[in-house]
Amino acid sequence: MKKLWILLLLSCVTCCLSSCSKYTKLLKSNDYEAKYNAAIEAYEKKNYYKSTQLFENLATYYRGRDKAENVSFYYAKSLLGSKDYYMAGYQFKIFTKQFPYSERIEEAMYQSAYCKYLESPVYSLDQSLTKEALADFQQYANRFPQSDKLTDVNKYMDELRGKLIKKDYEIAVGYYRIELYEAATVSLRNLLKDYPDSPYREVTMLYLIKSGYKLAKHSIESKKIARFQQVVNDFEKFSKWFSTSKYLKEAQDVYNESQTELRKLSASKS
Repeated sequence: MKKLWILLLLSCVTCCLSSCSKYTKLLKSNDYEAKYNAAIEAYEKKNYYKSTQLFENLATYYRGRDKAENVSFYYAKSLLGSKDYYMAGYQFKIFTKQFPYSERIEEAMYQSAYCKYLESPVYSLDQSLTKEALADFQQYANRFPQSDKLTDVNKYMDELRGKLIKKDYEIAVGYYRIELYEAATVSLRNLLKDYPDSPYREVTMLYLIKSGYKLAKHSIESKKIARFQQVVNDFEKFSKWFSTSKYLKEAQDVYNESQTELRKLSASKS
């Protein structure tokens, strides 16, 4: 029995070595038709490691030839199958540029965006890929407004946008916490303008009022009146839009202090 198991093991190893040897020879050969057929077969058997290597090997040879579209598309699909989402997204993007009128353009555009969505990092990290995914999803939605994927696309876009909003909010509030009040007011105001549907809109306005007051207090005399008045204006908007806010009293206190400062400044000028 032991000898039988050893023979079976040796047989399996021999087959594997033989298979690997054939595969290595195929990769190095100039028989591109055989490579192409082997790549398709590997893809259909979900052997994405082999199909990826073979299609990558074929890409340069078939550029501008009859099978160029198939090679480019299946190369991207193989990368997707192997869960190399970054490279898959990159390859699908290349496909959309090289074959803009292909029947597969809708899938390629969607997958390009979706792969970037999958690779989008947590909000605290660089969000370049998040912005690319958003732009790609928007381009897809504009081109295929009747797509049955739009519900998912909108959900993914909301999630990606949420990361950008949270990152910008944390940056703006961070400026306030380290007492960079001018940078804070600019960032908070931009946040309100760029994301009118932000879930942080209420607390963003509170920080805008507080940072505006701090900025005014530390300003030169010639800028104080305009800056305290801006705090008053911002509070009036806040109290109108968020009349039942839990932050209303805190904002009201800053408003009252700003009014007091304005009266002092007015009296000193008269």
